Amino acid sequence: MSQIFRVHPVSPQQRLIKQAAEIIRKGGVAIYPTDAAYAIGCAMGNKSALDRIVAIRRLDSKHDFTLLCRDLSELATYARVDNVAYRLLKHNTPGCYTFLLRATAEVPRRLMHPKKKTIGLRVPECPIVLALLEELDEPMMTATLQMPDDEYPMTDPEEIFLSMGKQVDLVIDGGWGEMECTTVVNMTDDYPEVIREGKGDPSPFMS
Repeated sequence: MSQIFRVHPVSPQQRLIKQAAEIIRKGGVAIYPTDAAYAIGCAMGNKSALDRIVAIRRLDSKHDFTLLCRDLSELATYARVDNVAYRLLKHNTPGCYTFLLRATAEVPRRLMHPKKKTIGLRVPECPIVLALLEELDEPMMTATLQMPDDEYPMTDPEEIFLSMGKQVDLVIDGGWGEMECTTVVNMTDDYPEVIREGKGDPSPFMS
């Protein structure tokens, strides 16, 4: 049975964060706020939870999955980052960006792009998500809560719970969400390429 936790957006209640982390550790699928749009996610290594998210979001085999990381040092564990890329990441994290990078062996193969062997990495600036990642002590697999037929991501947590509660194990209500997704930057080549403009300022990655 799905639950909804109403969590303070600035000072998350540790009791609720612990409960949320336990649900995710046990294979649960959760919907939660971020510093951009609401997202749906699960434990990084849980295949059945990932399969549920793929079905809910109707994702195809070419989808770039993303890992939510606590900080830049954790991001570097899961992606190959050269000095130039590292400096750009350092100046723009945490923030509303998703970076496509070459994955390391620490990333489960099912999360990598099947041909490019890339992974999306994101360091959010959201107290709820950061508290959750700290409690989990590892990254989470994440995807924007935007259905294929919708023009914008879902923003109202009550509406999210009513429409999607039966498909997930937990909805974290952190207040109304943003209508914008992250800015996606491909950093696998010599020069960064903005492949989706969103809430994050794209100008640092444009030549």
